[in-house]
Formats: sequence, structure tokens, C-alpha cells
Amino acid sequence: MKKKVLNDLFDYGLKIYQIPGYFKFSLDSILLAEYVKITNKTTKILDLCCGNASIPLILSTKTKAFMEGVEIQKEIYDLAIESIHFNKLDDQIKMYNANVTDISNWLKGKKYDIITCNPPYFKVDSKDYINDETTLAIARHEIKATLEDIFKVVTSFLNTKGEFYLVHRASRLDEIINLGYKYNLNVKNIELIKTKENSVPYIVLVRCVKDSNSGLKINDVKCIENLKTYKNLFKEAK
Repeated sequence: MKKKVLNDLFDYGLKIYQIPGYFKFSLDSILLAEYVKITNKTTKILDLCCGNASIPLILSTKTKAFMEGVEIQKEIYDLAIESIHFNKLDDQIKMYNANVTDISNWLKGKKYDIITCNPPYFKVDSKDYINDETTLAIARHEIKATLEDIFKVVTSFLNTKGEFYLVHRASRLDEIINLGYKYNLNVKNIELIKTKENSVPYIVLVRCVKDSNSGLKINDVKCIENLKTYKNLFKEAK
């Protein structure tokens, strides 16, 4: 295993194990965790494509709900386990080393109030370069699970009226909306993010609700030029 380091999890008062230049949590994960709306009725949360557990760790600062995470890559799963243990969150966050397409074997009969996912963004047939490093390739490309695979899993494990939160590339928004309709996960809210005022949005945050009526709200495009501003992005929605 490559050399790991223990870093601050931004300013959440937590620590997270990472591998510099190899695997680290991203701004997208922070944005997704901040986008999630948790209520006092939220008791169970599932995070797919969990990586080193940055999303469950951040959510632990906002809720006492029980959380489970699924990460296919053993090396990254091990980082998550160490981070959870270091922060003394073993009783609140449980991890599974499995592919999202196989989790029926692990989570049989379970249902969740909220499911989150920061998945691989690129299709295998994409013209984008596929990294020679297997770990990075699996994290970035749909080698082990496609976007449709994720929607299939979510609709199976989400409670009726439960919420699915997804972060993805804005260029795949049409596909996300179509899959939501196909799997009874109607897209109810869309948040577009850009990193410069004069640029076009390239990140999209999506909230789907299982077995909901049609009706979509598109929020104003938000610009995040640095991490110091990210926590203020969604205050008006809380």
C-alpha cells in the first residue's frame, strides 16, 4: 500500500486518512455532503461509491443517524475504516468492501431514508483518458458500475419518499433525469455549480425522491471560486 497521511477533513474538526497524489477526497464530495438535507426523521443513510468515507464523516457532524458506506476498492476501503476508527465513529458508520452491483448480498432487506453517491463520472467508451493506475481508473470511469447500475440499486434500497442525492458532471444531466424517471426516482431539485464567474457550470447536484410526483426546481447557478465559500452555498435551502 502506498504511503498514507492523516489530514484535516477541511474544517469539520475531523481527520481523514489519504494517499497524496493517489487518492484524496474531492470538492465534489464536500459539495454533496453540504447539499444533503437531513431532518430529525432521518435514521438511516447509505453512501455508495464511498471512497475514503469523506461524505459519511462530514454528515456525522450534522446527524446522529446510522450510516453505511460501500466501497469496492480494498485499499481505499481500508483508508475509510481507519478514518472512521480514528474519529471514534465506529458505532455510527459501517463500511462494506463490495461493488454497488453486489450489495444485495450484504444489505438484504434493508431500506434507507437517504442515499448519497459521488460516482465515477466517465463512461468506459468515453474519449477521456483512462488512467493506467487501476485504482484511479476505477474511481473515475464506469469500469465496475455504470450510472444506470447505481439508479437500479438506489430504487431497491430507498424508502418510499426517500431521497437520493447525487453529484455528477453537468454534461450528463439529461441521462440522470431519464434514469430518474425510469427507476421511479423523479428529479426534484437541481443545483448547478461553476468555479469561475465567466465559466459554464460543470458540476451538478441532484436530489431525487422515490415514488414522487413530477415537478422540478432548478436553483440559481452558484459559483464557488474557493473552499472558504462553500459552506454558505446552500444556507438558503436549509
